[in-house]
Amino acid sequence: MLVNLGSCPPSSSAPPYSLTRLIPSKPFLPLYPHLPTTHVSKSTLSPPSFLGSPCGGYLRPSCPKRVRFRCAFSGNLESVLEAAGVLTAIIVVHEGGHFLAAYLQGIHVSKFAIGFGPILAKFNAKNVEYSIRAFPLGGFVGFPDNDPDSEIPVDDVNLLKNRPIVDRVLVVSAGVAANIVFAYVIVFAQVLSVGLPVQEAFPGVLVPEVRPYSVASRDGLVPGDVILAVNGNEFPKQGSAAVSELVDVIKRSPKRRVLLKVERGDRDFEIGITPDENFDGTGKIGVQLSANVRITKAIPKDLFEALMFSGREFWGLSFNVLDSLRQTFANFSQNASKLSGPVAIIAVGAEVARSSNDGLFQFAALLNLNLAVINLLPLPALDGGTLALILIEAARGGRKLPLEIEQRIMSSGIVLVILAGLFLIVRDTLNLDFIRDLL
Repeated sequence: MLVNLGSCPPSSSAPPYSLTRLIPSKPFLPLYPHLPTTHVSKSTLSPPSFLGSPCGGYLRPSCPKRVRFRCAFSGNLESVLEAAGVLTAIIVVHEGGHFLAAYLQGIHVSKFAIGFGPILAKFNAKNVEYSIRAFPLGGFVGFPDNDPDSEIPVDDVNLLKNRPIVDRVLVVSAGVAANIVFAYVIVFAQVLSVGLPVQEAFPGVLVPEVRPYSVASRDGLVPGDVILAVNGNEFPKQGSAAVSELVDVIKRSPKRRVLLKVERGDRDFEIGITPDENFDGTGKIGVQLSANVRITKAIPKDLFEALMFSGREFWGLSFNVLDSLRQTFANFSQNASKLSGPVAIIAVGAEVARSSNDGLFQFAALLNLNLAVINLLPLPALDGGTLALILIEAARGGRKLPLEIEQRIMSSGIVLVILAGLFLIVRDTLNLDFIRDLL
């Protein structure tokens, strides 16, 4: 299952109330405002036997990994556990969709697992083994179709591989459907519990944090300042576009004086600042930046209005997810090196959880929607890959591809995803600030 936590600015077609506006945009200079994404991949070891979700991730940079991970993991344990709980719940919901679709049709299921690899804990109920496994790369639902130890006859009509095409399509696509429904439920729960955030944008770029002993601190910037103009040019746009413009100016100006017009309280004045040169030759001043916005809450008056708010927000989120994924794949060659795994997903989620409860709702909703959309791609390690094989079978008049070919296609996909996931877990863990301090 692939997931993209797109926090791109809402387009003109997005609803007036938008959860996507709640992910904090606070990049440490000199990096770009972020569009965080995560990646949880779907696969099958043997097509008729497993429906699983190994997870990796993709993150566009908003700040250096070390900074991001320090922010995410140095806070209280509660926010980290909340983020991990959200990721686990989404995996359970996805696999639960596959499981329930099979169970309700009377199809034999043998395993329901969270994680891959060696079993850490398990129990059996109604001929199904439920387990938690060592590698937190997703989960899978197992079917006894090709299990040599199974006592079920190979011609049993309730084996998944012996079911009509429509039944199998329902089982394979049920994980995606479950995540879409879960995303709507999350949005609806937020609307009912805390209301829907309404954002009002103001001119300039907010400085929420200034790093101690940085260039910005030395030259007089303080947290709470609003930067109205750079080098005499006021920002033509508001929101993340203004943040991006300021970041670009700083990056292009190492060791060259930059004039900032600053609003502090009821005073406007100018500060000259000379960015240090980063290791890659770009400028940096050591601040966090965010769009200068104020957020209020829209509380629904009745159930009908709550449903209306939730529907508009759900479709707005869906549009933003599709648009951000389009941008991701349009520039995939430039973004391939930015892959991140579950550690990075939890780091982002923990940071969001500490920012606000609203952000955690958004984190969960976006994760579900991304997972649903990307899982439909016709790739060997995704639900869409399994659906593609079923459609090929339908196009061939019900004649399946040789089992050996199917197994090679799908098993190669899952092997690549698991290897990539393990690599990303190790790499992202080594990028955690406290781990770096120990090395």
